[in-house]
Amino acid sequence: MTREHIEILRKCKLFENIKDDELSALMSCLNPHIQKYNRNDFVVMKGDNLDSIGIILEGEALVYKETLSGNRILIKNLRPGEMFGEVAVFARMKKWPAIVQASTSLTVCFISRDKIVGQCANVCKWHSQMTENMLGIISERASLLSKKLEYVAIKTMRSKLSTFLYEQYLNKGTNTFTIPMNREQLADFLNVSRPSMSRELSRMRDEGIIDFHLSTFKILDAEALKSYCE
Repeated sequence: MTREHIEILRKCKLFENIKDDELSALMSCLNPHIQKYNRNDFVVMKGDNLDSIGIILEGEALVYKETLSGNRILIKNLRPGEMFGEVAVFARMKKWPAIVQASTSLTVCFISRDKIVGQCANVCKWHSQMTENMLGIISERASLLSKKLEYVAIKTMRSKLSTFLYEQYLNKGTNTFTIPMNREQLADFLNVSRPSMSRELSRMRDEGIIDFHLSTFKILDAEALKSYCE
């Protein structure tokens, strides 16, 4: 594993409060598998065997859930330092429940579940810290999945958009912010069609509620936006 990869891993929540020299030693203990992918390659497919978590080292990837009707719902856009599979692998699932696809050239670090939760041969304090970090991460992911279900349950297009944008506005603490996804990804995340979503966004702009350019939004009338939230 390169020094550049170690720098990326420092950004991962799994390794919070672990120093650089400790992280290098921990990687030797974990014995990760590094895999490269081309753009649009599938990293994992639904139903593949599940025994590891993945951490993005280079590039970006998308995580999708597939409905029974064959439609895909975007779960997350992954960037360097971010993980996937941690909830499923620690729920003792044997198969991947989602699709992970490279949206750029991609390098992924896979770490076996058994290496994370198993007894460390060196009984190092860094391993204990990593396990504690993982417990916090899983709790956060469970909360995020719950929020995703809330968006899917909202009935109208305007209510979905208003709820999403108003929550972004509250979380960012400013009326101008950039969301971490493009229009197509936002439509997938909210489980709506992109053309219909674009038309509704344009209507909200014409009504003076919001303004936007690409992935950057400005809230012009927060109270009006809030009134459409569910």
